[in-house]
Amino acid sequence: MKKILALVIATILIVAAFSACGGKTTPSPTTPPATSAPTSAPTQAPAAGAVKTGLAVITSAGKSADAGDSDGVAQVDSTVVAVTVDDQGVIKNCVIDQAQTKMSFSKDGRFLTPLDTVFVGKQELGEDYGMKKASKIGKEWNEQADAFAKYVIGKTVEQVKGIAVTEAGAPKDADLAASVTVSIGDFVAAIEKAVANARHLGASAGDRLGLGLVTTVDKSKDAGEAEGVAQAYTNYAAVTFDDKGVITSCIIDASQTDIKFSKEGKITTNLSGEFKTKNELGDDYGMKKASSIGKEWYEQAAAFASYVVGKTVDQVKGIALTEGGEPSGADLKASVTISVGPFIENVVRAYENAK
Repeated sequence: MKKILALVIATILIVAAFSACGGKTTPSPTTPPATSAPTSAPTQAPAAGAVKTGLAVITSAGKSADAGDSDGVAQVDSTVVAVTVDDQGVIKNCVIDQAQTKMSFSKDGRFLTPLDTVFVGKQELGEDYGMKKASKIGKEWNEQADAFAKYVIGKTVEQVKGIAVTEAGAPKDADLAASVTVSIGDFVAAIEKAVANARHLGASAGDRLGLGLVTTVDKSKDAGEAEGVAQAYTNYAAVTFDDKGVITSCIIDASQTDIKFSKEGKITTNLSGEFKTKNELGDDYGMKKASSIGKEWYEQAAAFASYVVGKTVDQVKGIALTEGGEPSGADLKASVTISVGPFIENVVRAYENAK
């Protein structure tokens, strides 16, 4: 018995020695360092049928006017486009909306629009926007925007940019002109920008795409020793949903457009200047230094967008908040300390508007 035991031990030692000297080992795979995205949730590795989600906002204020015989107007027009696009650059879904914010001020520098006024997008306004009665084809703004969005599905950006237009910027093609007579310049520019911004965030080709937006003016001020300001503060959410209503991707952004005026009612802002969203401003927005968690606005918006992926709208509506509208749950407030009420509101809007 002792001889057998000795033989077994000897055999084990020989095999171990052989493995140590002559055997080959396979190195463990290394995990690449995570990269941070400047404007949205972290890019995900695409699965079969995956598409990229993109959001773009183009803002102008050129229709603003000084006060004189009539009150002045600070008009902010933001064209908003959300897209899903495949890796070949083909648009799979598209939603177009516009936030048109008209604020009044007097020739003695008083801001006249009630501070509790809330502006919704033209899609939500529907027939209340009032274009149909003046349209030669009897189509409301949202109907024409939807028709153009449907038309670009299946096209690339280059094909969209190649759409022929009249001198007024309306489509020249007879088939398209039958349903779209508004100028499409901003639509095309915003689609190009949205596709350029698009990244893999979890959406699939068959998902519905929705856009939510709302504008407030409560931070506007009269002119006095300092200039007055008409501020259009718009929050946006572009969201995709699967057939069960579960969020598959989300992008949150906001624009804070200030039109300043003197106590004589003269506009002092350069109306032809560039107006950027908070995601586009990035670190230049300047929240990080005042943040209790050292996070810039776009980082916190991206963290919230990532948090809601995999949830239903009802679950998003159930996110616990403080009295100030900030997240109260430990898991979310570690990365988000700003008020998320408008974020939640626009995710709900996006679900209701999803196509």
